[in-house]
Amino acid sequence: MTIAGNDGGKMLSGIKVLDLTTVVFGPYATQILHDLGAEVLKVENPLTGDISRYLGPPAKTLGMSPTFFALNSGKRSVALDLKDPAQLAQMHALIADCDVFVLNVRGKAAERLGLDYASVAARNPGVIYVHCVGFGQAGPNADQPAYDDVIQAASGATSLLSRVDGNPKYRYFPSLIADKVSGLHGAYAALAAVVHKLRTGEGQYVEVPMLEAFSQFMLVEHLGGLTYDPPSGPACYSRQIDPNRQPYPARDGWISIVPYTEASWPGLFAALGRSDILDDPRYATRELRVANVSTLYAELAKLTGAYTVAQLRAICDELDLPCQPARDIADIHEDEHLAATGFFTRRQHPSEGTYFEMKQPVEFGAWPARDRGLPPGLGEHEAKFTAED
Repeated sequence: MTIAGNDGGKMLSGIKVLDLTTVVFGPYATQILHDLGAEVLKVENPLTGDISRYLGPPAKTLGMSPTFFALNSGKRSVALDLKDPAQLAQMHALIADCDVFVLNVRGKAAERLGLDYASVAARNPGVIYVHCVGFGQAGPNADQPAYDDVIQAASGATSLLSRVDGNPKYRYFPSLIADKVSGLHGAYAALAAVVHKLRTGEGQYVEVPMLEAFSQFMLVEHLGGLTYDPPSGPACYSRQIDPNRQPYPARDGWISIVPYTEASWPGLFAALGRSDILDDPRYATRELRVANVSTLYAELAKLTGAYTVAQLRAICDELDLPCQPARDIADIHEDEHLAATGFFTRRQHPSEGTYFEMKQPVEFGAWPARDRGLPPGLGEHEAKFTAED
């Protein structure tokens, strides 16, 4: 593996990633690798392509959905039917030429196609093989199919909203959060394996299981008292499931305010003209305020509606309290901070016209942000990568 190229040898320039993943989990990981400088070649089914091409609002051109734009910009695409022996042979040739192979094909199917780690490593001994799976391969669910909803349910995440509002119905988060969290794990795991290879010359098998990755993410705070054996208390971080922990109403919208220090609550209630609230014995000490924080949230919510968002933000700024207007997601393009940091860039696509591209959020002092490039049409780069020698 040699890291070098047109980007002056910075970041992941010169690293070839072969991407046999679909939907969100794997493509999210490989999009990060692309944004950091890697060359990513995406292999898709020639009939359907990656199904993320059809997720979300309809696009002007079939197969160029907003979700696909977000997950596959700058990658190159070849279309191969892996059930066809000749095209499977082309896949094997691509494997022999890559540094990192990322796939979300389940174990038994990978073996049938000769895409399991042993077979791939025989063709490319130094390969970094990143297997994006639903469940750890040592467990009984190893070969079960998995999508975001399934992992949210299996991890216990779907029970959390019922703890907030008392509605016994289990519900999904309105985000593909398990997919994206697992994708982040996939990206850092691949990077760690790249560092290992640069030091030792060794490739390796890397397993990234969704259930384990998302469970660990959720349980950082929510394992709670179950951390200890025997338990010291219930599961869940009480503040996170408090029904009164919500953005506060203002005269003209909503705002998030987080009083978090010893002086925060007294200063905030004083600024809102209600210092007397803390005369209640329930709030006499810091420990009591923590124990009764839910009622403090409720008291604050009764006061904020008399002020505009701008007035509340000015009060919080004066007190150095964390606060931000709570935006409707439909208004996100109007956020002045995101505009100032160049988060959105207007770009032109040959079939879709003007669109907004989101930048890689991490800034590196030694390497400028990479232009993502356009998302590929299905099989757009096939001639270059599958031509016979």
